[in-house]
Amino acid sequence: MQFHIENMTCGGCVRSVTKAIQSIDPAAEVKADVGTHKVDVKTGVPRERLVAALTEVGYVPA
Repeated sequence: MQFHIENMTCGGCVRSVTKAIQSIDPAAEVKADVGTHKVDVKTGVPRERLVAALTEVGYVPA
């Protein structure tokens, strides 16, 4: 699945986003591109759970 996170602007943001996703699914594969603000995630976890985790740490995905 893919998310667009407008306020992901640096490597620290990528680490925070990755940590939030992997707190829900430690085995999730996360690929983030700061330039396009896109995050690709390979996981079996429902999208809603990841959106909640990202929102909780301040990264509201579109």
